[in-house]
Formats: sequence, C-alpha cells, structure tokens
Amino acid sequence: MNRRVARLRAAQALYQIDLTDGDSEGAIESVLDEGETPSSFMLDLVRGTLEHKSTIDPVISSSLQGWTLDRMGLVDRAIVRMTLYEMKFIDDIPVNVTFNEGIELAKAFGGEESGKFVNGVLSKAMEKLQN
Repeated sequence: MNRRVARLRAAQALYQIDLTDGDSEGAIESVLDEGETPSSFMLDLVRGTLEHKSTIDPVISSSLQGWTLDRMGLVDRAIVRMTLYEMKFIDDIPVNVTFNEGIELAKAFGGEESGKFVNGVLSKAMEKLQN
C-alpha cells in the first residue's frame, strides 16, 4: 500500500469513526479491500489523528471563518484532521507534500468546493502551527 492509498483509506476510516462513533480497528478493517492489509503509515494516520484530536481540533476551530468544527462536513473534517496530524507529527514527509495530498483527497471525495474549503482551512492552520 503506497502512501496515497494509505491516506485515502485512513481518511475513509476517520470519516466512518466520526459518523458512527465506532472503534478504530473496526473502521480500519471495513475500508480495506479484500486481501488488503493496512500499512504502518495508514495505521499511524488513523491512530495518531485520533490520539491527537484534542490538540488538532482547536487549531482547526481557530482557522475556520464563519464556520464551527461541528458544522464542517464529516469528510472535510476527517481530511483536515488527518492532514494536520501528518503535518505536525510526521517529520519525514515535507509539509507541502502533505498539504497538497490533503487538498487532492478533498477534491476527490467532496469535489472542487471541498478542495477550496480544505485549502483555506489548512493554509490558516499551517500559519498557526508554524508560529
């Protein structure tokens, strides 16, 4: 499983966890194709995002203009959380790569408007993380 697929599967699992308030292991298993095994990167994205949600969510909340975290679409919220986790806590991937991958995921799942929305939120959040 390459990193792009791992990000896709992790975003799907995080979306499912948010939607159903389910457990991470069940969500991870449910998003895998038959015979597919989760990579350590995918597991780190899901588990790390959940573990650091209390650190990540305030950064997202302060980066939203005219929105609240609860009002965000579940897909966008899952992608932004995961992308910020990767940007802040995974050192071996350049921030701009992670940023672009998050936007591409948003476009693929939610369309052009989601891509623009996620881009705006991530841009503001990156400024906060760098300060």
